[in-house]
Amino acid sequence: MTTLPGVTLSFNSLISAYKKLQSGLVKQVRALASKMSQAQPGAFILLQFQMAQVTQIGESISNLIGQVNSVISNAIRNQKTS
Repeated sequence: MTTLPGVTLSFNSLISAYKKLQSGLVKQVRALASKMSQAQPGAFILLQFQMAQVTQIGESISNLIGQVNSVISNAIRNQKTS
């Protein structure tokens, strides 16, 4: 967990926020799908943009996990050679 003045960041809070973002997007997709005949083209474009953002955030979280795993692996490898 990282703590700066007025800022607290933990893996749990990061995943919880991402999960909430995904859930909100799923609700929007379902709402739009339920009224397909009334849907506006702009609503589709906005939803597509939001989906792309959620995808980018997910990829960033995945990269972060990969980097943490790499740091841990390197630390273990360095300890074994000592």
